Amino acid sequence: MTGTRDFEGMNALVTGGASGIGAAVTALLLERGARVAVLDRDTSGAPRGALAVEADVTDDDAVRAGVDRAAAMGSLHTLVSNAGIGAIGTVADNDDAEWSRVLDINVLGMVRAARHALPHLRRAAAERPGAVSITHTCSIAATAGLPQRALYSASKGAVLALTLAMAADHVREGIRVNCVNPGTADTPWIGRLLDQADDPAAERAALNARQPLGRLVSADEVAAAIGYLASPAAASVTGIALAVDGGMQGLRLRPAAS
Repeated sequence: MTGTRDFEGMNALVTGGASGIGAAVTALLLERGARVAVLDRDTSGAPRGALAVEADVTDDDAVRAGVDRAAAMGSLHTLVSNAGIGAIGTVADNDDAEWSRVLDINVLGMVRAARHALPHLRRAAAERPGAVSITHTCSIAATAGLPQRALYSASKGAVLALTLAMAADHVREGIRVNCVNPGTADTPWIGRLLDQADDPAAERAALNARQPLGRLVSADEVAAAIGYLASPAAASVTGIALAVDGGMQGLRLRPAAS
């Protein structure tokens, strides 16, 4: 899509936009002509040209103030709710406090961002039909049973259900709501996870092999999918979960011949 300026004149807010998938989304939107605000706890990695707003998605007042700052750029056309954290373990491995913490960030963080963005998005939808959207970063964990991911999977399953419900609620207001379901992506969080493994090289090889393409998904590949869903080209697309998972959800390959 290099050279495409389909977001010219549009304003976007990306939560968790200063690292990993969020930073890739921010860079893509900037390249394609959007004015972009990044809402993140640490904005030091925000791509050059973005409006950096320090805020924690668990703080409702901070989210409200951050959305208002983003909307001050002009009409808010695009919300990309990407902020989230991972969690490892079975249901027995995380206590109630950790369940509350992860769900507060991964689910309620998206609720807060949408709640405060909706008045701005509604106004933009009246001015520019088809150009207004919310896109959530969900996960393959919402649709496939993965070992040692009970809490994370529960949070992303909630994001998928939230996406569908919001799409139904807001379709007649001209606001499209979709999500992307990445497979295992090569992000800083996965890097930290690998660093904690007894054999990082073997763990990376196992993660690569889990996806039929034989490699991790890149942040830029996920960003490209989000860019499509948020773009005017997807004006008739709402209530969908777009998998970017190297075939992990839908393919069942025979073992490779030895």
